Amino acid sequence: MMASPQSEAVTNLYATFSETFAENPDWSPAQQTALWEGWKVLTAEPEAVEYAEVDADGLRAMWAIPDRAHADRVLFSIHGGGFVGGSIYTHRKLFAHLAKAIGARALSIDYTLVPDGGAYPVPLDEALTAYRWLIGQGVNASHIAVAGDSAAASLALAMQLRARDQGLALPAATLLMSPWVDLEVIGETMQSNATKEALFTPEQIKQLADGYRGEASARDPCINPLYADFTGLPPIYIQVGDQEVP
Repeated sequence: MMASPQSEAVTNLYATFSETFAENPDWSPAQQTALWEGWKVLTAEPEAVEYAEVDADGLRAMWAIPDRAHADRVLFSIHGGGFVGGSIYTHRKLFAHLAKAIGARALSIDYTLVPDGGAYPVPLDEALTAYRWLIGQGVNASHIAVAGDSAAASLALAMQLRARDQGLALPAATLLMSPWVDLEVIGETMQSNATKEALFTPEQIKQLADGYRGEASARDPCINPLYADFTGLPPIYIQVGDQEVP
């Protein structure tokens, strides 16, 4: 089976990223982070969607509001990027497409990245702050779904674990896209898919994981959801490719 044009576009962009990193091993974290902005070219602009930036209790966030979207249904969206890249702008169109497909608004949040001092637990604290803010705006938790890709999938799960433990109302559902939940970097696919993965090597993933967790244990459930007890959490829908490493 031949790869789709969309899959080829992702592979080609990731090859460009890898070549750039290899040619610039001394790049600063800020320069590396800026490269991830290239994700924006992968997604078509959704039609009939308006955007509005908002302050979510001190965090920069963005509403994606499709025409005829239900005002009381929200997709709480967290962007991926290995905790070192990505933003509400790189993922704006992705989350807008999802919101349009389900007839809801999407609230996409930014959080502090590792190069800017965003090691654990800073992004988790910020995500939970934004979730509290959303509920405080009068949106019922049962009308919220949480979405996250890659590293954000781990963050989305950790946020709900923390919310549960603090007695907050939990969302209705969770969507995880290519979730990165093995922050010990010991899973079988780290090796079996090492030659198939389009972007990351196990060594790079280990570096990202260590940078995010700092001095915390790699088996902390809020860092590594593989060790979490998901009792009480809502249904989780997972999409993943068969050639991914994490």
